[in-house]
Amino acid sequence: MTNSKRPVYVITGFLGSGKTTLLNHLVSHVEMKDTAVIINEFGEVGIDHMLVKSSFEDVVLLKNGCLCCTIRGDLLDTLETLAIREEQGEIPSFSRVVIETTGLADPAPILQTLMIDPIITERYVLNSIVTTIDSVNGLAQLADNPESIKQVAIADLLLLTKTDLAEPKTIDLITTELATLNPSAKKLNLLNGVLDPTVIFDRHDFNPASKQINIDEWLGKDFAEDHGHAHNVNRHNEEISTFCIRRDTALPWPTVKEWLQSIISLRGQDVIRIKAILDLEGFDRPVVLHGVQQALHDPVLLEAWPTPERASSIVFIGRNLVHQEIEAALDKLLVKIAA
Repeated sequence: MTNSKRPVYVITGFLGSGKTTLLNHLVSHVEMKDTAVIINEFGEVGIDHMLVKSSFEDVVLLKNGCLCCTIRGDLLDTLETLAIREEQGEIPSFSRVVIETTGLADPAPILQTLMIDPIITERYVLNSIVTTIDSVNGLAQLADNPESIKQVAIADLLLLTKTDLAEPKTIDLITTELATLNPSAKKLNLLNGVLDPTVIFDRHDFNPASKQINIDEWLGKDFAEDHGHAHNVNRHNEEISTFCIRRDTALPWPTVKEWLQSIISLRGQDVIRIKAILDLEGFDRPVVLHGVQQALHDPVLLEAWPTPERASSIVFIGRNLVHQEIEAALDKLLVKIAA
């Protein structure tokens, strides 16, 4: 076992959106070696032909060195058990974890556990969230199911499935809707679940392990670029909005912290995702921060500014959030400390 924290990748998506098909393909790939895969229903994943050892209770070792197990109890227990059993030599070492959620799951509680539970954060770090979307039925699912909206809005990578079965007009409509709900996420078409695992594992957005960042991918290109005005690329959905608050002068961290904590305290259920790169007083290097509903991840100090410009950009994705009110609350606190 190494002392470094293992990155965790969460795969979510509504019922029938292709999570199992994607996972079936991933576990057959050599790039999945040293990966622990936590799934909800072991029988749903067709990996019997790849088994080379009997299961260690509920853990199965595949030919490529990938470990698969079911969620036993809750997620915290499963992750802790995997780490302890590895330390005791009961299962092979693993360097990363992939978690597949159920199709009806609100992913936020899982992400909050990964971000703030001290037992988990001692050994693991949330690295990326992948969401599959059914291009045939996705629009109806988004219209009828709040969980589906949150699965999309919370993602770093959106995979549009079944594009070979959908009408071009339908694909255009759902692509527009995805861009509205989550403009900062990378979007790819996925056919028959075929995806090189490195597309997930080697993403170049925020990587807390390497402490490097690609602002275009982390915040979204529209938010990373400075156009001299506040951003709001949400123009279609009246309930879910995405906006960016930008400051070109260094901010005091205690004030920013108080501001964000007040927002998640009062509106936590409506704050789906926060992503920020901050220029803070007293720091020569940028600070990255992200949150999910009521959970704020510990700030991470990067090695250097990725661009010549130094500025703070805070992106909010949420339900019924009013950009002007959120920004006014920050301005009020800044005026208060300046007085």
